Amino acid sequence: MATRIQPVTSIFIFILLFTGSGIGSLGQQYQLVVSTWPFVEAVRAAWRAVDNGSSAVEAVVEGCSACEELRCDGTVGPGGSPDENGETTIDAMVMNGVTMEVGAVAAMRYVKDGIRAARLVMQHTKHTLLAGEKASDFAISMGLPGPTNLSSLESIEKWKKWKKDRCQPNFWKDVVSADRCGPYHPKNDTQHSMGACSNVDLMGTMNARSFHFGHHSHDTISMAVIDKMGHVAVGTSTNGATFKIPGRVGDGPIAGSSAYADAEVGACGATGDGDIMMRFLPCYQVVESMRQGMDPKLAAKDAISRIARKFPDFIGAVFAVNKTGVHAGACHGWTFQYSVRSPEMHDVQVFTVLP
Repeated sequence: MATRIQPVTSIFIFILLFTGSGIGSLGQQYQLVVSTWPFVEAVRAAWRAVDNGSSAVEAVVEGCSACEELRCDGTVGPGGSPDENGETTIDAMVMNGVTMEVGAVAAMRYVKDGIRAARLVMQHTKHTLLAGEKASDFAISMGLPGPTNLSSLESIEKWKKWKKDRCQPNFWKDVVSADRCGPYHPKNDTQHSMGACSNVDLMGTMNARSFHFGHHSHDTISMAVIDKMGHVAVGTSTNGATFKIPGRVGDGPIAGSSAYADAEVGACGATGDGDIMMRFLPCYQVVESMRQGMDPKLAAKDAISRIARKFPDFIGAVFAVNKTGVHAGACHGWTFQYSVRSPEMHDVQVFTVLP
């Protein structure tokens, strides 16, 4: 993958502290922030937190929360990505790479602070993931603002236009309906009653389905932090895929898919067609590959190629950062950008990865 430095901004945020063998001199400790896409203000918020001595988890929460407030690309926070009913819901996750604790919320309604809700799950429950309206009840009971209408004028207008276009495209398959907008029913044919999948060819690859996904139709902010104590954390937040079937949970709140961290190894973030990518846990794969000695560039390329072999038309990307500060990205189906901030930089720098 070719990389080049470009102007700043980003959606995936990693903050990493490196000790000695990395970019810094022997024995030196300092932070690094890496983030998917050029969401500069989110990266800056995370950087300010970790540079001022906040923990890795706290810095991840600050960075993702800034992206939620800014409604990065309309795909993070409230006011974007309406589902088939026109409603916006939130998926988010935070992971402590030292303790391996995870807190997450999925398909959360009425509460805009996804990453803060996820952290409350990690802090105050023995669970990993809460979902739906009960996740909203939990978040509000723990002091977050709500209930709040998460839709916006923009998201409602987008939904109305989609309805006028006979609800196309959508995420249904092998169904019939008297109305293109549903309700839908399974096709009555022998092949499907036997559990076969008509979209799979004899080579075991899937036909195209990623036409729903692009930089402005679906995305995720994911973060990782290594703080001044050497602790690593990752986090994600997204309002999911546009026109998703209500109740859908993407890869955003799934540890190992959208992000993963282990303080002994490093961290990874992912973005793209979550319904495909979560079947492969690409970030878990990246971290485990680095644990076995792969450099970040090879680990990232290997994780993406595993998906592409089965789903050649999927769209997605990962970036990898090892504990010494080496970072790299890999992508398939689109050009990918990720952002980096370190003490040696005057501001965030954006790296471009070509497919």
